[in-house]
Amino acid sequence: MRFETEKTFVMYNADEGVSASNDDFHVPVFVEPSKGGTPARNVRVVVDASGLKGVARLGDARMCKAEGPVYTCVYGDLQNGDGESYDPLVLLGVDGVEPGDSGTVTYTATADNAPTITGTTRMTVGGPTLSGPGQEKSVSGLAPGKSAQVTPLLADNTRFPATKGVALQVDVSDGFALKTRYSNCSYADESPTSAWCTFRTAVAPGTAYRTSAPMTYTVTDPKALSGEVTYTWSSAPHRPAGHTRRGTGAPLTLVRTAPHRDFDETGGRVRVTTTVQADFEPVTGTVRGRVGDTVGVKLGVRRLGPGIPSGDRGSFEVIPPKGTTVTSIPFSVEGDPGKWACERPATSGGAFVCDLNRDAFWPGEDGTTTVEFRFRIDRRVPGAKGTIRVHNPFDRTAGNDIAVIPLKASPAPLYRRPAFVIPTTLAVVAMVGGVVLYRHRRAS
Repeated sequence: MRFETEKTFVMYNADEGVSASNDDFHVPVFVEPSKGGTPARNVRVVVDASGLKGVARLGDARMCKAEGPVYTCVYGDLQNGDGESYDPLVLLGVDGVEPGDSGTVTYTATADNAPTITGTTRMTVGGPTLSGPGQEKSVSGLAPGKSAQVTPLLADNTRFPATKGVALQVDVSDGFALKTRYSNCSYADESPTSAWCTFRTAVAPGTAYRTSAPMTYTVTDPKALSGEVTYTWSSAPHRPAGHTRRGTGAPLTLVRTAPHRDFDETGGRVRVTTTVQADFEPVTGTVRGRVGDTVGVKLGVRRLGPGIPSGDRGSFEVIPPKGTTVTSIPFSVEGDPGKWACERPATSGGAFVCDLNRDAFWPGEDGTTTVEFRFRIDRRVPGAKGTIRVHNPFDRTAGNDIAVIPLKASPAPLYRRPAFVIPTTLAVVAMVGGVVLYRHRRAS
């Protein structure tokens, strides 16, 4: 067996104090395959957190049995080369600590048929918490292959300095890429969607900065409809996994700006929409049948592309033809049936609204999404037409967003017509009455 725990773990930032909470400390146990494939039997891990007194409080842990600051985690039989992990500790902050205050957690793993192993982790108090502007001005109309820029901003609105420098991580959505430029930044992959940059600047309390140059990003996917650029600041520089490609350009630095007391998030976000569209057109049909019939008509949308929405897929609205009543819009989700897949109108003659983001709707392989409307034909209305209209935030071709739903109603069969039903009923009653009277006279 072996541990692969972190040697140093930042529990919380000093400025968070008693409000801090962290349950992300993992204790994974790895088991090397043995000859014959025998697992490690009855693996147990004892975690001693008594060394955290004064720098962290211990919350209620549900994974492992606790006796004071000592936790016993039962892992059972293990034969897992990728590791089996428990999160034994809920770490809570305390007031009055300083960045760099620390304690030690020790842990021991035992098994019936494997040597005992031990490990330790230095648990530190970080800080300060650096702030960013949160949501920034959105970028719209960015074409595939074109670039835009964002200049990250930071502020230290705590009472602690970032004496060891700061780190910046910038991420872009799939379909976008960052340009690998700055020599103090590490990037992930050849067409990176993430960058991690370090700065030696000792950021003082009450100060604010911006980067000396912007981060440039490009739309790489010709079908990308939208995306987001995010960045976060940290005063505990620790390079994330996968950031192995070093920039070759001049280093990025920090430039002092006016204080930003209004910054209250850990970074910034920029929403981006591209010039790509996701064109949708209605899927319609004809309400065809006799008066009195209830018929099903498949209605919905067809995706023409080129973009494929990954978030908001829009909706469509249906106004039934005059002379008809929608009696149901049946659907099924994971085998559970429902009667109304779409929201019904509040008033007569209004539109049924079908939200394509609901579980009742899911596009097929060809991008078509339909549901069956059940129409009852109440009367013949010559030339009656309903409408179906599609709505999508990425559809910029309005000319094909509306289609008609014609009504083709034939007369009701004779047995459904009131002019036929009433005389026929009276004739039947008269006939029955005549038979009864005849039998009564025979009997007398």
